[in-house]
Amino acid sequence: FTIRLLQTSTFQNTSFVDTEGLGMLEDIELGSLDKHSWAIGFYEPWVRPALPHSDWDTIDNMIKIYLRKFHYLISEGAMQKDVPYPFVAQCVAGCELYPNKTSRAFAYVGYNGQDFLSFNVDNATWFLCQDTDLSPYVQAVLQKYTAFTELVEFLFNNTCVDDIELLLHYGKAALERQVPPVTTVFACTRSPAQPLPV
Repeated sequence: FTIRLLQTSTFQNTSFVDTEGLGMLEDIELGSLDKHSWAIGFYEPWVRPALPHSDWDTIDNMIKIYLRKFHYLISEGAMQKDVPYPFVAQCVAGCELYPNKTSRAFAYVGYNGQDFLSFNVDNATWFLCQDTDLSPYVQAVLQKYTAFTELVEFLFNNTCVDDIELLLHYGKAALERQVPPVTTVFACTRSPAQPLPV
């Protein structure tokens, strides 16, 4: 099973960033971030009760701290490297839980739809996915900003696996549900003037 947190931040200019976020367990949308307040909105009724209220408060606070720092770091890098606006930064992070109870955490950063950086959770190191003027700079900033790197490492090495197990327990019925595809067929009569399809 895989839990993914997806983030898309559109940097319109030096002072305006529009961020959207979505949390998924497999293909089930668990919730999203309100793009104005960054508050979590839940899509499934079993998601909120899966974790204690204090855990959701902690997650909510961590998301807000992370987004402020992320926006600041990316904006600083864009100004120093003279990056043209607008541009889009995308992140996906999460963890996979395997049937043998082992797990793997992951985090990737994209820039304008291209792979940019990946995070090795085992040794807390950022790796380049593409070599541009901007990517080594952002990599160096993230490596130096140890509080950010430690937060990512902690969230996805420790918390993610515990949370995914609780979500799996609470969302078992939704995950096991097999919904057959629905199709609709429309019949139409071809006029003699229409050519036959080949």
